[in-house]
Amino acid sequence: MAVKKFKTKRAAAKRFKVTGTGKLVRHHANKSHILTKKTRKRKRHLAKGAVVDKTNVATMKKITPYL
Repeated sequence: MAVKKFKTKRAAAKRFKVTGTGKLVRHHANKSHILTKKTRKRKRHLAKGAVVDKTNVATMKKITPYL
């Protein structure tokens, strides 16, 4: 009997990366437009990645099993 393969949700796979320690990293929202009213500090921090909250990690691992 063959082992069941799981399909990766491609939309999620494009939005998350895995760090060396196995944590999931995501991008911040609000960095694409209407940037003139946002401060330099705010835009700088939005450009960096953020670690996915531990309450969402199980769901993300399920929809991206091979990430």
